[in-house]
Amino acid sequence: MKDIVPSALAGERLDRVVALMTGLSRSAVRKVIQENGVYCDEIITFSPTRRVAEGELVEVDLADPKVIDDIHVEANENIDFDVVYLDDYLIIINKPVGLVVHPAPGHAQDTLVNGLVARFPDIREVGQKERPGIIHRLDRDTSGLLVVGRTQESYDHLVEQLAERTMGRIYLTITSGIADAPTGTIDAPIGRSRRARTRMSVSAEGRDARTHYETLETWHEPVVASLVRCTLDTGRTHQIRVHLKAIGLPVLGDSIYGRKDPFEINRPLLHATELSFSHPISGEWLSFEERPPEDFQLALKLFRNAKSDS
Repeated sequence: MKDIVPSALAGERLDRVVALMTGLSRSAVRKVIQENGVYCDEIITFSPTRRVAEGELVEVDLADPKVIDDIHVEANENIDFDVVYLDDYLIIINKPVGLVVHPAPGHAQDTLVNGLVARFPDIREVGQKERPGIIHRLDRDTSGLLVVGRTQESYDHLVEQLAERTMGRIYLTITSGIADAPTGTIDAPIGRSRRARTRMSVSAEGRDARTHYETLETWHEPVVASLVRCTLDTGRTHQIRVHLKAIGLPVLGDSIYGRKDPFEINRPLLHATELSFSHPISGEWLSFEERPPEDFQLALKLFRNAKSDS
């Protein structure tokens, strides 16, 4: 398991940060660090008291049986999320803006996973213990559709579809700017930025990444912007945001990769709108679609009430 140290935890002890990442007790974490070591920016350390810095990449090996036995995700009945579809094998969720998918530094008990194990205790033994049932993730400020496996068999089948790129994942976003070509494919590897470890960037040393885009609407008022539909072949961290920035179309509201916008939007306007795949047991093709949330709809209304180009 790996995660980036946020500014709120800069200067904290390594054992506290790893405990927040994994849900392990501090005593268990100290034992893991002292016996197995933890990587900080790819350099191993055996010191639980080491102080971490903002942007550091912290990696802990959760495959070690001693670590796995100690992992326990706390149930939290107060986590609010909508279930779009439910059967004995899988759950489709419409994730709201602001909800972290799985426990991470600073978010030990207030994530989607904490809510899932409260509502569906059977998923505790499915998939990875620190993120049970989770097939794929969305960033905290990205809204939309997620699939969760309820049994190990269905989880394995869904992970396989994701790996083989037969699972359909389509996003809607509003971008700053208008693409030179109305449709296209961005085929560019993505890796961690050398300048800022909390960011990703197009990099020759990165992992392969491919995004197909289609411009649905364009506007020149109140600012130059576009409504863009993106289809993923791969699922790298911040993929759509990084790829669109690379072609001069940063996502509106994106404070990390975007431009300053006049509307003071407080999150990237990115929504996972469609999800489709073969049912892991019956083989039936399933397709789901959810409209973007209110803040996205308000932004659309603002642009559509101005003069539209298309």
